[in-house]
Amino acid sequence: MYQALYRKWRPQTFDEVVGQKHITETLKNQVKTGRLSHAYIFIGTRGTGKTTCARILARAVNCENPVDGNPCGVCPACRGISEGTVMDVVELDAASNNGVDNVRALREEAVFSPAAVKKRVYIIDEVHMLSTPAFNALLKILEEPPAHLMFILATTELQKVPATILSRCQRHSFRRIATPEIAEYLEYIAGREGFKLSHEAAELIGRLAEGGVRDALSLLDQCSAAENIDLEAVYSAMGLAGNRRTAELLGHIIDHDPAAALKEFSAMWMDGKDPATLLNELNALMRDTLMLQVAPWGAAALISGGYDGAVLSGFAKQMTTEELICAMDTVQRALNGLREVKNPKTAVELCLISLCDNVLGESLNRLRARVSRLEEQMKNGLPARPVQSPETEDDGTLPFYRGRAPEEPEYVPPEEPEYVPPEERFEEEQPEDAFLARRLQRPAPAPAPAADDGLLWKKVCAAVETQLPMDLRVSLGDEKRVCGRTDGTTLYVEVLPGFLFGRFNRQEILSKFAEAARAAAGRDMRVQLLERKETPRQQRSLDELKKFKEVRFI
Repeated sequence: MYQALYRKWRPQTFDEVVGQKHITETLKNQVKTGRLSHAYIFIGTRGTGKTTCARILARAVNCENPVDGNPCGVCPACRGISEGTVMDVVELDAASNNGVDNVRALREEAVFSPAAVKKRVYIIDEVHMLSTPAFNALLKILEEPPAHLMFILATTELQKVPATILSRCQRHSFRRIATPEIAEYLEYIAGREGFKLSHEAAELIGRLAEGGVRDALSLLDQCSAAENIDLEAVYSAMGLAGNRRTAELLGHIIDHDPAAALKEFSAMWMDGKDPATLLNELNALMRDTLMLQVAPWGAAALISGGYDGAVLSGFAKQMTTEELICAMDTVQRALNGLREVKNPKTAVELCLISLCDNVLGESLNRLRARVSRLEEQMKNGLPARPVQSPETEDDGTLPFYRGRAPEEPEYVPPEEPEYVPPEERFEEEQPEDAFLARRLQRPAPAPAPAADDGLLWKKVCAAVETQLPMDLRVSLGDEKRVCGRTDGTTLYVEVLPGFLFGRFNRQEILSKFAEAARAAAGRDMRVQLLERKETPRQQRSLDELKKFKEVRFI
């Protein structure tokens, strides 16, 4: 029966673990010296060796003949634990055993001494999936465990594990494995399995695995059907041929061709491409291009590996850093909005149109991208644009003058009028009846202002009372704080200075007074807000308070 590569080549000793030497050496030394903790917690992303190291540690502490801290693999304890026949070493999945009843059953069994090995070991995978009551039940036995008991917890999400659990465990953080280490390990496995794996394909698989050896072995297993595992075989097996269409889409965006971009997206949509997947691939492509720009010497270890290096280099030369950041921000906002829209196809189309046209959108990133593009063009030299003259009938005249500008005409001062004495000029302009002329030229007197008997102010207060906030409504009824008067054309609203004046001095409040005054007076009236002067009694009270040094005025 065929066995998957990641299961067949699972490490059996600490020395076989790839890329986690800082952890394996520590655990080996603890096994050799016997200074073992009663609880460990292994933290890291998927496929980095957490569960593998937990199983190796469980065999090492129970091995009858350990070799330099590693399990021998031949004693009954090692073979029994590997085959799963030793009942004292239990591996639990917290995702399916996350209830408090499961942990209580574990506590009841854990107090018993082991039957076939030295230590009873519980390996709890994905421990962050336990419920809060289950964590509380587990905490009781972690506080004071028996001497024969050991817990090994593994998790991918450290932030979900309570601090009370973490404080009682020895913590080991598993790092992502570097691409060269994964590629070297894949070449070793391929040689043992008889695969023809090229070095470029091994590096590509290592980048696609994102630091996980288990994922890398699964990808190698998927590509093993090809006789020669090269880049084309990996692209075909991984379904990365569609990434070339994503690269073509980015090319249309760089060319500012929305029609071609929408046509390419429509074809991908008809082929069943998910909008969110497309935007994620486009974002990953621009991210790899950005990494190649900002870190050209170390970009090989930073890029995801889903795209050809020559394609990325071409994009890096055609786009500036600011343009890439702006485009990635636009795609990210479109991705966030896909969860709320009912028509994701339209949302992606709008995103592509916005990416093709830098003029759309006046955000800061857009302006930076446009300035960066102008600076790049000025650095390389702006191309001269051809001037196209309008199509007109040839009537023998030029559309515009291309020669020297015509000379300005010579300045000729105007002729001065003949001098006339003031007395003669007055006599000529004076009408027969000077007094009558002056009376006719005199402006008509302004209408007398209407008497302010307070009636208009009362009408205005009654009209705006229901439209004002509660605090202004209360102040409006206090004549000591707010009062009004009119001169027939203007309504003066006098308010005590300070906070209350600021509350009244708002456009929406003053417009309400203007509408009420117009309705009450039957004509348009201006509204002017004035600071009301303090009465002599109030001023005297303030002067008396200032005598006390303890009183502070702000």
